[in-house]
Amino acid sequence: MPAPDVAALLAELERAEPDVADSARIAVEWLTGGEALETISQLDVCEFLWYALPIKVTGDHVAIAHALGRLFELGGMERYAALCASEATTHILRTYGREGEEAGAAAYQQALEATGVLPPDVPELSWSSIMGPEELGAHVACAAALELAIVSGELAMPYEPETPATTVMRGLTRGRVELTTRWLTEPRAELGGDCWLHRVHGERLNRWVLGRGKARRELAQPFEVRLYAPIPAPAEPHLASLWWLLDWAAGSGGVPLTQKFNLSRALVVESAELFGWDTVTAGSIRGEADVPTLTMLREIVSEELRALRRNGRKLVLTVAGRKLSDDPEAMWTAATATLLTPAQGEHDFEVSVREAALMLLADGDPLPYAELRDRVADVVNGEGWRSSAGGQVSAADLTTPLGELQRRLDALDLRMSCDWRASWQLTPVGQQAVLSALRTQALRPRQYAGLG
Repeated sequence: MPAPDVAALLAELERAEPDVADSARIAVEWLTGGEALETISQLDVCEFLWYALPIKVTGDHVAIAHALGRLFELGGMERYAALCASEATTHILRTYGREGEEAGAAAYQQALEATGVLPPDVPELSWSSIMGPEELGAHVACAAALELAIVSGELAMPYEPETPATTVMRGLTRGRVELTTRWLTEPRAELGGDCWLHRVHGERLNRWVLGRGKARRELAQPFEVRLYAPIPAPAEPHLASLWWLLDWAAGSGGVPLTQKFNLSRALVVESAELFGWDTVTAGSIRGEADVPTLTMLREIVSEELRALRRNGRKLVLTVAGRKLSDDPEAMWTAATATLLTPAQGEHDFEVSVREAALMLLADGDPLPYAELRDRVADVVNGEGWRSSAGGQVSAADLTTPLGELQRRLDALDLRMSCDWRASWQLTPVGQQAVLSALRTQALRPRQYAGLG
């Protein structure tokens, strides 16, 4: 059955209830943008009522919402009409008016989650808050699929505006995740046999390649093809230092710590002997502070992978650590991503430095440190980064982020043993790890500043 014609509905409303017709016209023009009513979804209606209406439309917001509801009633769209007249809508609009935009937006997000039509993040894809056309198309399609599943009873989720979102969602998250994953990953005729996930990944990868600055684009361009498919874990042994620390945690009750909660001296000595890590004072190891690379490894595993936690004077495996230990591919992806994870106090500039350096090292050829530093400086200056003094980025500005990268590469056993101040070269596993890290970076969701 075709959706009712907007103009005809407005004309009928003008005759029957002329006092609400103008408000209904304002609302439906904002909602549809001139398109037919059959193009809208429940998500569209909710986002208009709970976000666009209170922020972008002037007038009596509650009256406009009710007028839109009358239009929906005339068109036989009772579910959407009920949303317009719901207590949730009235509450949200009044929250914006009385408590401001931040409180209103929080109420909007809570109510939107409670509807069940908002596509959840899934293992294959975390949604961006800044979406390109392909991702927006995927999001709209998944929202429509969720709405249909709820209406048909496939997902038994009757909408109750007064029910807290956490209560409504309990027990239903799995079904929404499974449906969203299926909708994203199944080949679709309207996409020529492609799937939405490939479309979104391709769009994100292209945006990453076309980043700021000519030097950055030229450096990144060859990676668009290289990063299209996932980078699998190598067949040969890899991440030996990480697995060594996890094996310690899994056996003998955990990793032993000193009274000050540092790693025990025996374990520190073992690490230096196994992996050839430099010590602060040649030939002398008194404790963890003498082997900085081991401290870096501990931080990666505990703070960034969340695989270890302190229990008394032991480091023990967390639930997340056990899951990663049981899934080597997941461990590979998570561990390699830490090459570009911001350290405490770092910001986008430092990550851009590390990203450029990894692209320059990815082919495995040795690169003198001075040349690496100078080429990275060309890239970040071309991106528009400036020093704290306001001038161009200098060699001195790169010392700290490149030092952080060197420690991370060494902690994961990805760099050839050599004086890092003279030359850098990745191991074969290190080359694959860099590609994995760059792919994770390229496919990450784009968020507004301040959003996680």
